[in-house]
Amino acid sequence: MKNMKLSSRSKSGQALVLVFIVLAIIGGILWYLHATKAATEQDGIRYGHDIINRLVIKHDRSLLDNDLAPQAKMEMPPSQRDYLIQRFAQFGIPQQPIQIEDNVSFDSSFFGLISANPHGIFTAHLNYPGQGMTLQLATSQGATKWLIENITITMGNAPQ
Repeated sequence: MKNMKLSSRSKSGQALVLVFIVLAIIGGILWYLHATKAATEQDGIRYGHDIINRLVIKHDRSLLDNDLAPQAKMEMPPSQRDYLIQRFAQFGIPQQPIQIEDNVSFDSSFFGLISANPHGIFTAHLNYPGQGMTLQLATSQGATKWLIENITITMGNAPQ
């Protein structure tokens, strides 16, 4: 009888260990998914701020050739890219610090546990002497790097 009791105790102990292992694996996967999402979000915010800085402060024309998404390149031909950079150069450097509103979001799948296809909307309120401007930048993460999907400028807003 003693042998039977030990045998049933060891089976329930093995089952309990197995449950703990499965829970640890699931917990590790959930932590990894959360950490990856947070890192991607921070990377997207850093990218959006860098793009705004390079456009409005450094007037970097090569940025538009290198980082526009394929559809955006078709919608914004080289002459329009030149014009955009010329306009930023005409206005000069906006008042610092630039107020930027960040919004990085993800498409969810698998019951909201997996976040995929990150995209961001960045709204920069630019204050130039005598005139304000709003720059809105739409970004998405491509296969290998972040890309600019759209650039919208609204002129004549009151300085903020």
